Parts: sequence; C-alpha cells; structure tokens
Amino acid sequence: TAIAVKMSQLVFLTRSVLLSGQQAAGVGAVRAALQCAFSTSSSIRHSQPQAAETVSSDTSVSRWIRELGVVRTDWTREEVSEVYNAPLLDLVYRAASVHRMYNDPSMVQRCTLLSIKTGGCPENCGYCSQSSHWSKDTGLKAEKLMDLEEVYQAALRAKEAGSTRFCMGAAWRGPSQVGQRQWERVLEMIRRIRGLGMEVCTTLGMLSPEQAAQLRQAGLTAYNHNLDTSPEFYGKITTTRKYEDRLATLAAVREAGISVCAGGIIGLGEGPADRVGLLHQLASLPAHPESVPINRLVAVKGTPLQDAEPAAGIDLVRCIATARILMPRTVVRLSAGRLDLSRGDQALAFLAGANSIFDGDKLLTTPNNDRNEDAAMFAELGLRSRPAFVPYAAGNESSKSFVEGAEGGGCCGGSQ
Repeated sequence: TAIAVKMSQLVFLTRSVLLSGQQAAGVGAVRAALQCAFSTSSSIRHSQPQAAETVSSDTSVSRWIRELGVVRTDWTREEVSEVYNAPLLDLVYRAASVHRMYNDPSMVQRCTLLSIKTGGCPENCGYCSQSSHWSKDTGLKAEKLMDLEEVYQAALRAKEAGSTRFCMGAAWRGPSQVGQRQWERVLEMIRRIRGLGMEVCTTLGMLSPEQAAQLRQAGLTAYNHNLDTSPEFYGKITTTRKYEDRLATLAAVREAGISVCAGGIIGLGEGPADRVGLLHQLASLPAHPESVPINRLVAVKGTPLQDAEPAAGIDLVRCIATARILMPRTVVRLSAGRLDLSRGDQALAFLAGANSIFDGDKLLTTPNNDRNEDAAMFAELGLRSRPAFVPYAAGNESSKSFVEGAEGGGCCGGSQ
C-alpha cells in the first residue's frame, strides 16, 4: 500500500538521521515524514500544516534547528546569518523538510508578467533598463500605457497557456505621477482579468493607503514591491527613494488587505551579509509576505550594472533555502535570471523550497525561458501547475476571500 511504501521511506530516513550524529536537527524532518505517512488526506495536510515542535531543550543546539518549521517574525540578523551560512547540503535538506511541512512539493505555480507601461521611469535604480536616467545608453524609449483590450487579450493567452496568476508592471515611481484616466484604466484591467478566474498581481511603484484601497476594491490579489537588497546596500542601488519608502508601501498594501509580494535581487554587487540583511528584513515584517520572489540579476547593457558578475546558481539556491526556513508558509518564487540556469540548478531550487516560476518568453524587458522548455522540465521533475486561488498559507486573506467570485466567473469587487 501507499502507507507501507511511505513507512519504508520513513525507516530509511530515521536510520539516516540516527547515523548522522545530528539527531536533534533531524527529528523535525522525521516528524514531518510521520505526518505524511499517516495522513489520510493530502489536502488536509497542506491546508492545516503542523510545524515542528521544540525538539530539544539543549541550548547548545541553535533555536532555528530546535524549532525548525515554526512560523515566527522575531528572527535576529545573527540567526539569519547562521541559517544562510550553514553547509549547503544541510541547508537544502532542512529547507526541503520545512517545505514539505506546509506545501505539496510537486505543485509549482506558473505566473505571467507583462509590462503594461514600459520605460520612462524617473527612478535611478542602477539595474533597471526602464530608468529614464539610462535611456540614451540602453536605447529603451518610453511607451504609453497599453490599451485595456490589448492587456486583456494577453491575459487570456497566458491563461490558455497554463498560467494562473497574471502580473502587470508599470514603469512608474507610483500612480500619483499619472493622470486619473490612466489610473482608472489600470483598475479596469484588474477587474477584467479577475473575471477570467485568474489571480492578479501588479507592481506600480509606491502607493498611498488610498491607492492601495482602490486596488483592493478592484479585486487585486497581490501587490509586488521588492526591497531589492539590504537596507545598508540600498543607497548604492538607487538614490531617488529611501528604503523606508519601500516599507511604507508594503504597510499600505498589508493594511488594505492585499497579499504582499516582496523579495529582492542577487548579483547587484552585494555581499553575503547584504543577502542576509534582505532576508532578515523580509522575515521580520509584521507578517510574512504571501510570496517572496528571488531574482537573479539579468545585466542590461547601458545600465550602471551592465558588467555585474552573474550570481552563481548555487547562491540562488542558498537564498531560496534560507527564505524557505525563515518563512515556511510563503510562496518562494524562482523569478528573473532562470534563462542560463541548468535544469539541475532549477531542480535543486525546487527541492530547497521554490514553488513558483514566471513563464513566457519575456519578463518586462528581459528574456525568459521558453514555455515548451518549462513544460519539459515540469514533466521530467514530476512537477504540476498550481491552480488559481488555492488558499495561500501566508499573507492576507485576499486570495481566499475572492474564491467564490472567481469560481462564478466574475469578480466580487473586493467586498472585504
């Protein structure tokens, strides 16, 4: 029987833990395997996960190991550094154990990202091809906001190709810089795409609380606003806004009841301590983000970071594994920079806890993996696409509260 197979796997796992000399570190994984073996419903197991309890009173064992899988927002930077700098195979093993406590490891969400307003951004982020500061060197011209029907058709094609979340990005400092007619067009885009039964995410720059409330009323599922890097390194990436501005937008999104999508970029010239600082900042927010995109810089000719050394695939895996341990219930999104990663690198990232990708041949202005290649990878690795509106374990109630409207083929209008 299936239980017998799982029990044989459990015996092997238990034996491995006992022989490893790290019994305390492995008890959480054994407990998770026990839960898996005796659970009669995978849906119950994933919707009502049981985190690892304290496995040892021995204070010589680090708290994060003793409480592996416990959801907490009181992480110290020293703890995060210890997690990040753990031996890679141990780190991935523990991250994979946590991943299975809360998620179906075979389920990966496919998202599509569309630039609805390209170029002309007044910010001076050193990595961004859309900044007006570098436009003469990048050759990227500012474009107008796309028409409603054009965006709707793009979302329809994405749904037909298997995407369940449609993300729209506008090269704005924020909606406050544009006229009311453009803002209303974006709100209508959200309403129309929600009518397709898709999750909708936008990234539109800095928001006021009033603008966040309007997005929520239109039916927005999630809002992306990356922190990019650590607070200490942020000033070397941009000088036209402050880190506190980023945090204020996340607070406005959270207060509006929209799920927060916030992550960062590696390969900006930062060091390991800055990656630790970014992950600490995310894990110590008042509530963990519903999703955390981990991007690997795609250097664009003409930007100040055009010659940046690409981050190694192993570095990406280390960041993903750390994020999974720090934020057990969060969707960790393997985002930009997959194009030159081997299938093995990506498989290790999924093992370490990544459970979302962006598909389609373009991410805003940079190339991305071909959908057929991703389909072949899913088949080889035994992955399946996450349906829209499966309740998220982390984040606000936005996705859950919209399920009824999505199933009916329409949008509930953000009644909460």
